[in-house]
Amino acid sequence: MTLAPPPTIAPPDLVRLHLSESPYGPSPLALAAAHEAVDATGTYPDPHRSAPARAVADLLGVRAEQVVVANGSDELVLLSALALGDVDRPGVTTAGTFPGYRICLENVRRGCREIPLTGTRPDTAALADALGRAGIGYVCNPHNPTGDALTRAAFDGLVERSAATGTPLVVDEAYLDFAPPRTPGVLDYLDSGAPVVALRTFSKAHGLAGLRIGYAVGEAGAIARLRAVQGSMPFSVNRAAQAAAVAALSDRGHLERVRAANAAAREEFRAALAARGRHALPSVTNFLAVPVEDSATAELLLERDHGILVRDAGRFGLPGHLRISVGHPGELTRLLDALDVVAPTRVVRGGASSST
Repeated sequence: MTLAPPPTIAPPDLVRLHLSESPYGPSPLALAAAHEAVDATGTYPDPHRSAPARAVADLLGVRAEQVVVANGSDELVLLSALALGDVDRPGVTTAGTFPGYRICLENVRRGCREIPLTGTRPDTAALADALGRAGIGYVCNPHNPTGDALTRAAFDGLVERSAATGTPLVVDEAYLDFAPPRTPGVLDYLDSGAPVVALRTFSKAHGLAGLRIGYAVGEAGAIARLRAVQGSMPFSVNRAAQAAAVAALSDRGHLERVRAANAAAREEFRAALAARGRHALPSVTNFLAVPVEDSATAELLLERDHGILVRDAGRFGLPGHLRISVGHPGELTRLLDALDVVAPTRVVRGGASSST
């Protein structure tokens, strides 16, 4: 079955390649469920998010008390910063990643220490070592904005240190649905004794970004603390989002088609970049990080002169790279043509190319 592009709500000449949105849209079952749920807009949604929590638990084979549903994974980042670990100690995360961890830790006055990247990869050994002096730790896997995933050995080291120190380890798994089946994740470590929590979202592979719904799954004690703090805003997940999430989880065929289509499109995009003398960082996600000399200027010129939105990874602390969503072929061709104008490549010694 061929995946059709969803209806667009953006101006037709604006190319959105900056937020890792799915070009395939949500499951038709999820859309129908959301539309039906809107009919009951006059009543409050379930404050316990019971239906999506049960659906997640059943799908993942975990207990209901190991799942909490929230208004996107962003809410869960804030809840974890408020609720988990020793709040008198600063949190720790890697530099060059999604800034929401640091922002939330600073806003709740815990503070945040960032472990420098090793090149473009998280230094998981240094992060593991820092857990002993931290109140909570955050890591993104697969990594945003580079796209690569942690090795099993790296993940083992983080979980072992979390168990030894008792410091909660929060793993942002927003892009895990796109990764190969054996990519390590928190589900592999729920019986380890470590206070580990995964944050997941329906915004990416499930295509429900506009409805704002996500969930956490992890060690039951940590989940209980997230639920307790969440009680201060019980209706944060609307009725349509809850219904759509349940339906999306039931449509495994749609998710598998999205996964397969994205993997093929990502490698076609990589090949198209290579044909123009460019390369991209390793990625198992629905975006590629493409090196350019001046990423801030390239982002600005692509939007201003070509109507194309991309993300300067310098906003994440990784300057010199553009994070580009894997969109439809026509969108990516338009992006490649524009990129040749705003950040042309040049041949360097050995026959390779680089951006100028």
